[in-house]
Amino acid sequence: MSNTNTIKEASMAITTKHLSKSFDNDLDEVIELFMQMGHMAAEQVMVATRALIAADEATAKKVIEDDHLINQLEIKIDEQIILLVAKRQPAANDLRLVMALSKGIVDFERVGDEAEKIARMACQLIEDGASPRGYSEVQHLSNQVRLMLLDAIDAFSNMNPQQAFSVLQSDTAVNEEYQSATRALMTYIMEDSRHVSKVINILWVLRALERVGDHARNIAELVIFCTSGKDVRHTDFMQVEQIVQQTTDASMSSQSK
Repeated sequence: MSNTNTIKEASMAITTKHLSKSFDNDLDEVIELFMQMGHMAAEQVMVATRALIAADEATAKKVIEDDHLINQLEIKIDEQIILLVAKRQPAANDLRLVMALSKGIVDFERVGDEAEKIARMACQLIEDGASPRGYSEVQHLSNQVRLMLLDAIDAFSNMNPQQAFSVLQSDTAVNEEYQSATRALMTYIMEDSRHVSKVINILWVLRALERVGDHARNIAELVIFCTSGKDVRHTDFMQVEQIVQQTTDASMSSQSK
């Protein structure tokens, strides 16, 4: 099955059908573009990291050039959301979903910005010469945050709060991995200052990847917001877990009736 078909099916699965078919069509189109933007951003992160590790300047420059495609999608989706709100005046669950879409595209755009930063650091390292350390850490963290982002997108497509909560848990592991890698590289710099600028570029890449994880977490929090009606930003983990469990139980109870 093609990725395009998968995105279309996901957009149809999220929405509850309404009496107005045109409203459903408008909302489905926005969701489809949202999913497309998310997958594009995740792909940019992967390609930028590969370009860095392989010292592939042409690919790195392509990531930088293609950043405008994500920016254009953000503008397009934003315009469609404004029209949707103005024409349809959504309420209750529909309004929460539209708000989540509006916030989510900001995170996807920033993921694209982080991918561009990684690509720029790749070009800089190609020009200055490779860093003696840090590439394995970059590869490992990149794999983690890309999986986080894809899981967050999948959770959104299925409106699955349990899967979204798993993404929040993964963010803790990513933060620990980032801090550990940063400490190791800072120790290396203090012991051998000959390659400070190169290692610092790697540190900036790690920081960009950690930020991608943060944006994946934000998407996951939007899923919980849509399904529970509760804003879980800056909320204790145990409280979030309780909210997710209550939401899941309520959904299962509703389906069994």
